Amino acid sequence: MDSHVSPVLTDPVPVNKSRLGIHSSLLTYSQPDSPHSSGKYSRTGSRKSAANLDDVRSNDWLDAMKASSPPRKKLLKGSIAQVASIDKDIDDFLSFMLDYPSALDSFENIIDRAKNKKIAMFLDYDGTLSPIVDDPDCALMSEAMRATVRSMARYFPTAIISGRSRDKVFDLVKLTELYYAGSHGMDIIGPFRQTPSNNLPNCVKSTDHQGKEITLFQPAREFLPMIDEVFRTLVEITEDIKGAKVENHKFCVSVHYRNVEENNWSTIGQRVHDVLKNYPRLRSTHGRKVLEVRPVIDWNKGKAVEFLLESLGLNDWDDVLPIYIGDDKTDEDAFKVLHEGNRGCGILVSSTKKESNAFYSLRDPTEVMKFLQLLVNWKRQEERKHGEK
Repeated sequence: MDSHVSPVLTDPVPVNKSRLGIHSSLLTYSQPDSPHSSGKYSRTGSRKSAANLDDVRSNDWLDAMKASSPPRKKLLKGSIAQVASIDKDIDDFLSFMLDYPSALDSFENIIDRAKNKKIAMFLDYDGTLSPIVDDPDCALMSEAMRATVRSMARYFPTAIISGRSRDKVFDLVKLTELYYAGSHGMDIIGPFRQTPSNNLPNCVKSTDHQGKEITLFQPAREFLPMIDEVFRTLVEITEDIKGAKVENHKFCVSVHYRNVEENNWSTIGQRVHDVLKNYPRLRSTHGRKVLEVRPVIDWNKGKAVEFLLESLGLNDWDDVLPIYIGDDKTDEDAFKVLHEGNRGCGILVSSTKKESNAFYSLRDPTEVMKFLQLLVNWKRQEERKHGEK
């Protein structure tokens, strides 16, 4: 792959100005007679509606918030209760490992699948390259992880696909050798190739700071004013909830409740729900102690993987093994793409039992780094073998 791809753009130029229509995969959901962006949110109204949580409960928001945010375990009193809890944890873990074997223990199986194929690596950031922490601004990857990912990019095309804004995740990773997709894949920088994807709306050709041609694809560009408006509203209506944090990721907004008392989760859910009543073209999804507000378009991390593979010239599924490593619900879209037809290898990062479309698992970012190092060392050995022949 071309190294030193930078996310810094200069003078974007439309690749194709055709106005023949929008690709069917990018059609937004619409409601009859609904405006593009309707009305301002009434803060006074939010206070009144927060007292009545029927909307949140009837739509299972609160259950989903709890399910995606398992509480920290408390020490149980009594030796019998402790032993029973430990036994259950062990049973759950063994069951989880049967369904999703360790990618470290299964490394040889993964390599067998990779023989005579090109490997493309896709990585989530939070919880995968960095630990999950209370303050998202402090989710920093270690220097050892950074060096490992840099080595990965020397041998394999490597991309970071994150829910964070593309600029933010680049500031955290600080590697120009990679490709980046921010906002759950709605803001992509990839290599430039003349492909059918270049004909999509909001796909432009640009250059990095070294003058190399790159592709910038932002399928939700028209939503930028709406996202900014909702961000400001959500900041205002959550400022009285201790621990709440709202982040603008350019094409989506995150409402974090990791540091919020659990008895206030339903209040956050209700207020976000009330705001979105005025924006039928936006929806909310659940992550790990976070509500993600994003445009209602048929685009996600899975489609970002397909777009990048095509841009890299690796869309021949018989000749490539894409590997995706991630830990959150939004990564399931990518796992699903790779799972269908056994086209790639999805690896879930989790130390607790959960359902997934992934094939394998790793427990935490430390195991992720070990797996990446194994892959790099294997590739080095392969190149030495071929060099000796």
